[in-house]
Amino acid sequence: MIRICFVCLGNICRSPMALYVFKDLVKKEGLENDFFIESRGTCDDEIGNDMHPATKSMLDKHNIPYGEHHATRLLKSDYEKFDYFIGMDDYNVLSMEKLFGTNKKIYKLLDFTKNNKDINDPWYTHNFIITYDEIEKGCQSLLEFIRCKDK
Repeated sequence: MIRICFVCLGNICRSPMALYVFKDLVKKEGLENDFFIESRGTCDDEIGNDMHPATKSMLDKHNIPYGEHHATRLLKSDYEKFDYFIGMDDYNVLSMEKLFGTNKKIYKLLDFTKNNKDINDPWYTHNFIITYDEIEKGCQSLLEFIRCKDK
């Protein structure tokens, strides 16, 4: 079982979007039983809140199913629960490194596309279309990376 945690700032926009995009990808590949996938945020601001309505709209637009979501904060104890922590930007990565005291198991989603740029937070940019496109590319590349690594 491969355990992945997608991480963004508040856990209402990017990381839940990545969670459901990745779940949809692995399900379409018949691999859903090989993965445990969750998402978290690095701050307390949104704890308990639902996904942003525009995140839901983007998932609906692309026919990606999602469930009930309540934003949760990343905890130090999460380190042992996951094989991969996938941040959306440099700030997320730095926050995880500080929390865990290591950079092992921590990646940025677009690193798998060889792009190495941040996925900007649509909470601030209001551009959920670009965010979705980048997350979809990143998730496809992450799945390919894991497949190649497991061979």
